[in-house]
Amino acid sequence: MDTYIGLDAGSVSTKTVALSDNDEVLASAYLPTAADPLSASRRVLDQINASISGEIVGIAVTGSARELVGAQIDATIVKNEITCQALAAAHLVPTARTVIEIGGQDSKLIILREGLVNDFAMNTVCAAGTGSFLEHQARRLGLSMAEFASEAIESKKPIKVTGRCTVFVESDMVHAQQTGAKRADIIYGLCLALVRNFLADAGRNREIEPPVVFQGGVAKNAGMVKAFNEVLGFEIIVPPAPEVSGALGAALLLKRDLSHNRNRHFQGKAGL
Repeated sequence: MDTYIGLDAGSVSTKTVALSDNDEVLASAYLPTAADPLSASRRVLDQINASISGEIVGIAVTGSARELVGAQIDATIVKNEITCQALAAAHLVPTARTVIEIGGQDSKLIILREGLVNDFAMNTVCAAGTGSFLEHQARRLGLSMAEFASEAIESKKPIKVTGRCTVFVESDMVHAQQTGAKRADIIYGLCLALVRNFLADAGRNREIEPPVVFQGGVAKNAGMVKAFNEVLGFEIIVPPAPEVSGALGAALLLKRDLSHNRNRHFQGKAGL
């Protein structure tokens, strides 16, 4: 059985997906990049290689370190994150019109029309709202990310966070703590502020039409999902394993490309 590998070499985490001929996800792997994308990529590929039995016919690489990793492993295809995230969303939700992707260090808004990218925007303000920032706030409050998200959805009276960058957002949170606000209300107030900031930045002059697909590691945070639902006024869709959506899109792109060009060079398993 032919197997198509998608690799998302991100700045915070490195993900890979093995896809079958019938678009079934055979296996996936997820590891912290730890400032060494080459090592992280080799390790996730080793994990995938050990868990599948089919013939690997190619590897497609996306993510912020895609050029470096792609050259090192002799990738079949190297492609930008916008294309791969859009492909994954259109595959998982064929009627999708908007994709929100928030990862460890950046965030993206993609407008789809009939499954194709019509427009897109990257975050331009600062790191507030990314996965790394949320993890930092959780640690500051002495919580795991699971506890952080769980408390957010229990909030009854979220605080108002007005800051737009990390420094001022943190300042608002500290002030709320000092005035006796409940922790759940501080956390959910933060989630609401981050969603509004994202929409004001990436969503500026763009209509956010449903169905909206939420991808990236932050999509696993129930507090952020609740905040998007509240601010947008409708429920967004979180697909299974949203943290590996970029890798899935890369694998889908590879499969489509190889169906038209079987002469592309790839070293196979020995090249991993």
